[in-house]
Amino acid sequence: MLGARGGWRALRRCASLPRAVRLRVREALGAREPAEAVRVQGWVRSVRSQKEVLFLHINDGSSLESLQVVADPSLEKRDLTYGSAVEVQGKLVKSPHKMQNMELQAETIHVVGPCDIWSFPLKMKERHPLEYVRQFPHLRCRNNTLGALLRIRSEATASIHSFFQDNGYVHIHTPIITSNDCEGAGELFQIETSREAKESVEKSHFFNVPAFLTVSGQLHLEVMAGAFTHVFTFGPTFRAENSQSRRHLAEFYMVEAELSFTESLQDIMQVMEDLFKTVTSTVLSKCPRDVELFHKYVAPAQKDRLEQILKHKFMIISYSEAVEILKQAPQTFTFKPEWGCDLQTEHEKYLVKHCGEVPVFVVNYPYDLKPFYMRDNEDGPQHTVAAVDLLVPGVGELCGGSLREERLPFLESRLQRLGLTDAYQWYLDLRKFGSVPHGGFGMGFERYLQYILGVDNIKDVIPFPRFSHSCLL
Repeated sequence: MLGARGGWRALRRCASLPRAVRLRVREALGAREPAEAVRVQGWVRSVRSQKEVLFLHINDGSSLESLQVVADPSLEKRDLTYGSAVEVQGKLVKSPHKMQNMELQAETIHVVGPCDIWSFPLKMKERHPLEYVRQFPHLRCRNNTLGALLRIRSEATASIHSFFQDNGYVHIHTPIITSNDCEGAGELFQIETSREAKESVEKSHFFNVPAFLTVSGQLHLEVMAGAFTHVFTFGPTFRAENSQSRRHLAEFYMVEAELSFTESLQDIMQVMEDLFKTVTSTVLSKCPRDVELFHKYVAPAQKDRLEQILKHKFMIISYSEAVEILKQAPQTFTFKPEWGCDLQTEHEKYLVKHCGEVPVFVVNYPYDLKPFYMRDNEDGPQHTVAAVDLLVPGVGELCGGSLREERLPFLESRLQRLGLTDAYQWYLDLRKFGSVPHGGFGMGFERYLQYILGVDNIKDVIPFPRFSHSCLL
């Protein structure tokens, strides 16, 4: 009994001791008052040992700024190096330096995971170019620039969801594996099981039909738009474009929305513009230091351009007007602009420049250029559909959308001419049972980030770059 009582007394004494509160670096930096017992975990960004004091900077990914740790030199260990993972306990106190509100006076430093600084490809205090860190897709998130990018991606993702939910949209998880080719381009990744891939004889498909990775969730959103007036999806899409350019990705995220009971392309454009401005304003206000890093070192004038764009309405021109502007341009294009031909990136960038370096909606594209689901304008002699592309400076097309063809006879006629009636019988059914005028759009998420941050290569705004077909994690 005496032993048991002694044990309880010891437990009570331990409970009375101050318990170290775990703080993230961002929380520690933003603390208003000192704290007696604090525990911070992260990775060492710098080590500086002096005769009477040891300085560390540690970061846990919660902010661009690192937390300064001040310690007695006796706490220094051989494996306390740049890149090592540590846990530091001590007192959070006011910092005497103007650049930092708080600092941590260390009482204990525990190296959780050592780092071999000689073979670690990221070096302390070096500003590595994006081209260099792209070689290390498994390590580049530890670079300041990519850390900032990932925090911005996270905030932009949350803002997109908030925008749609605040405006009454229902979030739909559309399939990643599908038998539909929404874009009609045929540039899809086909899915096979490992058994199917090895067979050389006639294949029996796992799903009984050929299956592909999705290029768009639009057609599935249209299904849902028959029961919900406002729907959106935000997920991965795939294009089998054999391109190593700075503008293309094989895998990227797409924001897509559908609106029922709308007969106006202007309604679609207004949602596009509101989405862009809302998300951009949120990112600028919630990630100021992260965005500043890009606007200072990657695209110095981009912040001022964005702030001006947010203050003004986007411009609107027709496809026919765009072609005439291009024909009268003083420069020579690689692709000659002609009515009926698709606008190339060089055309899109010129149009934005011609309109004063502001985002531009181009509406009413030629009928034969666009997919079967876009609404026929029934005009002439130049036959067009109610389609729209949003062009932005330096990038070109950011969003694409249209009114959808809700009239059954028009849709049946076009699918029959294309030989697609059997494949899209289910799509025709949507027009037989309570069809309403509707429309929608899609926005490439990575291209959006590329634009607002002023990044030249789109592969620098994704978490894991696939800069060559042989570089897959």
